[in-house]
Formats: sequence, C-alpha cells, structure tokens
Amino acid sequence: MSRPASSSRTRRQRARFQWLLRVSLALAGALLLFLQGVALAEAAEQVVSISGYRFSPETVRIRPGDTVRWVNQEKRTSHSVVIDGQESERFFPGESWEKRFEVVGEFMYHCGPHPEMKGVALVAD
Repeated sequence: MSRPASSSRTRRQRARFQWLLRVSLALAGALLLFLQGVALAEAAEQVVSISGYRFSPETVRIRPGDTVRWVNQEKRTSHSVVIDGQESERFFPGESWEKRFEVVGEFMYHCGPHPEMKGVALVAD
C-alpha cells in the first residue's frame, strides 16, 4: 500500500525546516562567539602605577572603549584621580580606581590631595 503524496511532502518539509533551524542556530552561535571575541579584543586595560608621588607612565595612549586603572603602590599615602572636573574616591596603598574612556581626546588628570602629580590619557582611534 502506498502513502499519499501529501504525507511524503510534509515529511520533506519538516526535515527541511529542522535542517534550516539547526543551521540557523549554529550560525547564530558562531556569530555571538565572534562578536564577543571582537568586543574583548577591542577593549583593553592600561595600568598606571602610583609610586613616589608620581603617575607612571605619565602619558597613556589608549583607544575609545579602553580602561585605565590607577594602582596605588605607595606605602602609606592615599591618592585620588581628578579628571574632567570630577574626583575619584581616595584609594589607599594596594587599592586601585579605574575609568573607561569612550571618546577621542586628550584627558589631563592630577591627584586630588597632591595636585603636583599630573598625567595625561590620550584617546585616539
């Protein structure tokens, strides 16, 4: 006894749909992994050491989306970072503070309690 043609056509359509669904999900997963990798590759972190009442390096060159982390390596002194008219909280020896830079520009900064300590973050594409 033979099956009706419509039943055979429905199975082929279902199989084709399932195949398209699996391929679509695989491509979406691959795209997600790629985009996560691109985001991780693009965002970087630069570390500025604070020691001897100096920022080191004094000038940091970064790209938009990068983060600068200031790390206090003094023995007994707290510091802060004043940038764009805003001051970070004070951070003590062994602590750090960070800022993400989103736009291109030259951002001069200094230490709140020690204004003679100066540095620059140069953000360029």
